[in-house]
Amino acid sequence: MPPILVKAHNELDKAVDLAYRPQTFISEAKRLEFLFELYEKYTADLFTTEKVKKPKKNFAAK
Repeated sequence: MPPILVKAHNELDKAVDLAYRPQTFISEAKRLEFLFELYEKYTADLFTTEKVKKPKKNFAAK
């Protein structure tokens, strides 16, 4: 990878680290683990469907 691209990746990693916590991650693996856990947390309910209970009609009240 060209050195300028390596530098850009490193700067982006630092920016991501600081966006989520005050200290940097100790490794790339720890960064990915943290970000994937965060992703799972925020997307956990996106594809769950909850059955909505319809209210019972009260025909005797009419």
